[in-house]
Amino acid sequence: MDLLLGLCRRYGKRFKTGIRICCLIWGGLWSVFVLTGTCEAAEKEADFSLYATSAVLMDADSGRILYEKSGHEVMAMASTTKIMTCIVALENGNLEDEVEVSGYASGMPKVKLFISKGEKYRLKDLLYSLMLESHNDSAVAVAEHIGRNFLPEEMKTKSISEYTAEESKKAVAAFAKLMNRKAAELGCEDTWFITPNGLDATETFTLEDGRSLVKEHSTTAADLARIMSYCIRTSPQKEMFLQITGCTSYSFYANGRSYSCSNHNAFLHMMEGALSGKTGFTNKAGYCYVGALSRDGRTFVVALLACGWPGNKTYKWSDTRKLMEYGLAHFTYHEFEKDIPETKKSFPVVVTGGQTDALNGTASVDLVLSGKTKGLPGVLLGDDERIQVVYDVPRALEAPVAEGEIAGSVQYKVDGAVYLTRYLETSAEVPQIDFGWCLRQIWRRFALSGKEEGNPGNLF
Repeated sequence: MDLLLGLCRRYGKRFKTGIRICCLIWGGLWSVFVLTGTCEAAEKEADFSLYATSAVLMDADSGRILYEKSGHEVMAMASTTKIMTCIVALENGNLEDEVEVSGYASGMPKVKLFISKGEKYRLKDLLYSLMLESHNDSAVAVAEHIGRNFLPEEMKTKSISEYTAEESKKAVAAFAKLMNRKAAELGCEDTWFITPNGLDATETFTLEDGRSLVKEHSTTAADLARIMSYCIRTSPQKEMFLQITGCTSYSFYANGRSYSCSNHNAFLHMMEGALSGKTGFTNKAGYCYVGALSRDGRTFVVALLACGWPGNKTYKWSDTRKLMEYGLAHFTYHEFEKDIPETKKSFPVVVTGGQTDALNGTASVDLVLSGKTKGLPGVLLGDDERIQVVYDVPRALEAPVAEGEIAGSVQYKVDGAVYLTRYLETSAEVPQIDFGWCLRQIWRRFALSGKEEGNPGNLF
């Protein structure tokens, strides 16, 4: 037993010394790995000016902002609100639902469909009214219909046409809560919805310490572009959203009358590949617009806030075209692994306390790229931008190590943001040093020493 303990003490020291040396070597290599394939993205100034107070050009697939002008400034957004109203209704309702009209909804200001209290409409028809003509009364009717499902039971079963104004407002508030929840899920930290139609509004909250917090119906161009990107690329209802917002005109019949809606999104006919969009205007917000275009495997979203006031109605179309043409001219798609062929694919790592074939050996295992990934295969890059590759590899692992264990990663970054993570896994099993391993080493040592003349088993 004393011999066994002496063996463990002696080779334990050797293991520690070896590990220290390996760590120093690995530390030197680490800085090289981090810099491999690195080139900070250059800021490229656009050679144009915009009318909009706030503007964003976004890669819809990655959510990356390609250009911005005060893109994170919180501002009113008018009827571009209805983008969120539409997608929340699509995801929480049924297109064939029968929507009943309240007195509160019918009393909304122009622009409106002129629905009347007690009338009933298909949800599908009201969504076309909402997105093509931007009808404010349709927005509230839709919000009440969806929002009532999140109210107390007595309000769920009560006819909406019998709602008081206060009850209607509660249903609308419940719908606004869904809008804000969706915005939060999408990472829109500077957005707050109060109305489903985009009419300017404020609400006051009382904090725990008694202070009052006033919030306005508002967003940013960056958040608005993110919402549109979700609607056209990620939402489970993206196809229906595109069908509605890309439609030139729509007609339907209800309550003994025929209705015809024309799309006010002129951008649909301005550029090849135009997909979707929504206009907006209030005296506070000015002219606002969000539009999307897809061409040559690239999808761009433009969001504009405060793009002129009456007398400047065409500014939004001019700004949208400039931004879209800028995106098409200067940004191309790059696939991370295809365009960075020098990416390392195997990394030897020391395993502390791991078994080896030789008594004085150092246990190690290779980390190799696994099939597990997180993120996007590629991203749009500007003319002077580069992909940065960062290797997150541990300096050592503790035994026991199982085969296929995730132990590191390779990250692909642009402007410091991670867009793809490839995970590294252990290529083999490395058992921990145990009593049985020590006995086997002692036996091997005795066997070898016995064969050497004049050396009767000197272990140390």
